Amino acid sequence: MIDRRHIGYRTPAFEVEVEPGRLRLFAKAIGETDPVYSDVAAARAAGFRSLPVPPTFLFCLEMERPDPYDWFQDLGIPLARALHGEQSFAYHRIACAGEVLRFAGEVTDIYDKKAGALEFIVQRVTVSALDDERIASFDRTVVIRNG
Repeated sequence: MIDRRHIGYRTPAFEVEVEPGRLRLFAKAIGETDPVYSDVAAARAAGFRSLPVPPTFLFCLEMERPDPYDWFQDLGIPLARALHGEQSFAYHRIACAGEVLRFAGEVTDIYDKKAGALEFIVQRVTVSALDDERIASFDRTVVIRNG
């Protein structure tokens, strides 16, 4: 069982620049055809500073952490038994290409079901600009299969 005292555990914050080439590639991969996601002139005409970050791309950027699963080791989570459970996003403003974003995570809940056969770790990741303006947050639930 994962120790409940890990609730409140914080991952070290890290920063990553939003690169326009990666935004274009992501938009293409998800089938996004709106030119604001691939053409800077179209993005500016639509009122953005540059190419906007598409929904859910923040999760991809968060995986740029030097070791995205280091917190699993710190909490004693066996990576081989971990499954992505769910994820939800709350947006405060749209980030754009060229911005540097700061990501910081915190474990907000740990619980189990089925007499401990399944454990759930909920982590909230906060995304902010370098001036601490809040961009978004997302909650993710990791499911651990025991037994």
